[in-house]
Amino acid sequence: MNSKAAIHTEHGKKLTLGDVQIPDPRPDQVLLKLHSSGICHSQLHQMHNPEAPTPALLGHEGTGTVIAIGSDVNHLQEGDLAIVTWVNREPVKGRASYPATGVTFNEAPLSGATYTWGEDVLVRSGYVVKIPKTSDKYKSSIVGCAVLTGAGAVLHTAKVRPENSVAIFGVGGVGLSALIMANILEAYPIIAVDISDEKLQFAKNFGATHVINSIKQDPVEAIHELTSGGSDYSFDTIGLRITNEQILPSVRGGGSGAENIGGMAVLVGMPGKEMTLDPGHFMFHQRQFRGSLGATYPDKDFQMYLRLYEDGKFPLDKLITKEYKLDEINEACDDLQNGRISGRSIINFDN
Repeated sequence: MNSKAAIHTEHGKKLTLGDVQIPDPRPDQVLLKLHSSGICHSQLHQMHNPEAPTPALLGHEGTGTVIAIGSDVNHLQEGDLAIVTWVNREPVKGRASYPATGVTFNEAPLSGATYTWGEDVLVRSGYVVKIPKTSDKYKSSIVGCAVLTGAGAVLHTAKVRPENSVAIFGVGGVGLSALIMANILEAYPIIAVDISDEKLQFAKNFGATHVINSIKQDPVEAIHELTSGGSDYSFDTIGLRITNEQILPSVRGGGSGAENIGGMAVLVGMPGKEMTLDPGHFMFHQRQFRGSLGATYPDKDFQMYLRLYEDGKFPLDKLITKEYKLDEINEACDDLQNGRISGRSIINFDN
């Protein structure tokens, strides 16, 4: 079948909108008609990374209705509502690698094991998580990346507990999801760090107790002052070198002794190739530095996030601040690139 999608054909250039050719599902694949897709900053990295393969399909968080399944798929059936994500629902060890979808554009194979910037998507079944049919077809899409990434880093990677102090560098969709989970877990204080006063004010709506504009003051010094010596946990949801290097010294120090361990810095945002850290942070202060890559148990956690939304505790509706049509995808990417989006934006395929 033919279906409209956004195709990444050349680095640093606008996406091409065109009809892709979708084959019948392989035994382990699922075909969905999408209702919505999140627009993630990770795709901007792909679009501007000369090492990323082209032509390629983009997007990795969306909600759709299952319209066909492969012969080996047993957790879904036609008519189910489901979230498409980039994290395997089955436990895996190490970095998973799967073949491309089999979708083509002008007879050329398209790179990418999953995608959501298209009206119909063909993906491996392990990337598709069934949700209740009563779930919101549009707000639920961002659970597939922004929510699981940010909230999961707080819940599963750091295992934040009540009264732990938390600092979050970057309050886009991922950072705000981390902030919301820190608030649900009753952390205090919850410090939002960004370069935009507008976004910092927006973060207060989601539980930020203190805000720091890192252009106007040194965020490491400010965090130490607010927490009397450093946060228990600091999260970099941006991935810039400067924030990579700021989160570790911003957490509290420890010292000698088996239990005298310092705070934890968690790198969530997609980083560059290099950063520089003082090894004394590890040796003399027993500070910890961890990465968090999609820390989630999809089958269990997606249901939890949707339930928290229904209970008014995880406001997905407030996180999503702008909707676009698929035809407006290049405008959407430009708005995201230039900092014009608070929270998360989505594609609404039903408009």
